[in-house]
Amino acid sequence: MVAPLPLSIFLIAHNEADRIGATLAAVRDLTDDLIVVDSGSTDGTRELAASFGARVIERGWPGYGPQKRFAEEQCRHVWMLNLDADEVVPPELSAEIRRLFSAGEPSHPAYAIGIAEVFPGETRPHRLAYTLWPVRLYRRDRGRYSPSPVHDRVDLGPGVTVGRLRAVIHHFSVRSLGDQLDKLNRYSDQQADDLEARGVRIPTWRLFVELPGNFLKAYIGRRHCVRGAYGFLTAMNYAISRHLRVAKHYERRIGGRPGSRGR
Repeated sequence: MVAPLPLSIFLIAHNEADRIGATLAAVRDLTDDLIVVDSGSTDGTRELAASFGARVIERGWPGYGPQKRFAEEQCRHVWMLNLDADEVVPPELSAEIRRLFSAGEPSHPAYAIGIAEVFPGETRPHRLAYTLWPVRLYRRDRGRYSPSPVHDRVDLGPGVTVGRLRAVIHHFSVRSLGDQLDKLNRYSDQQADDLEARGVRIPTWRLFVELPGNFLKAYIGRRHCVRGAYGFLTAMNYAISRHLRVAKHYERRIGGRPGSRGR
């Protein structure tokens, strides 16, 4: 058995019993400090996480940033790795993280890790899949998650240099088209709340271009086109969700006041 790294790994979760097992199984040998912060799951997520050796902490849902900042505070190690419950660290990334720590302290205080979507019917990301590169591996004294309820990012301190790992996280984000659209619709409620809270005003003309513009962004810019018909459909879902964000913002401006439905 290989020794764990001086690394805490934390996740936030809500009703992820169908996916979180693969996430935890892939990283449980990397750490002796595996944390899952659960926000009211009713499907056995907490029990499943505990069976993989995770410390499971129950906390109501305050938004993405606040929940991840709370999870950071539960970590015992200075170095932290954040994953979502639908993300899997493949063996090549696990080995790369081990090599990073093999000579002692890594050379950078923060590392960007690629996140590439795996669509239904695929076992790994398409070779041309669009990849995001957020900071996910970092020292807790050099960066913290943003307190924003909707912007899921690590804010780094002044002068922090960021390295980049070569292997990527596999992101199994799409259970089904309907589930994806429902999730994006809920997220657009939170985005509209955030725009209102920050006093941001999106011009009305954006209502007419948001859907076609974001379809092209996803289908061409993010290369959903290489996924055939399913790529077309997921690009449409993305465009609809971005349109809903602006539409709900406009509705509130003219007097409609629907409450956010949460996560």
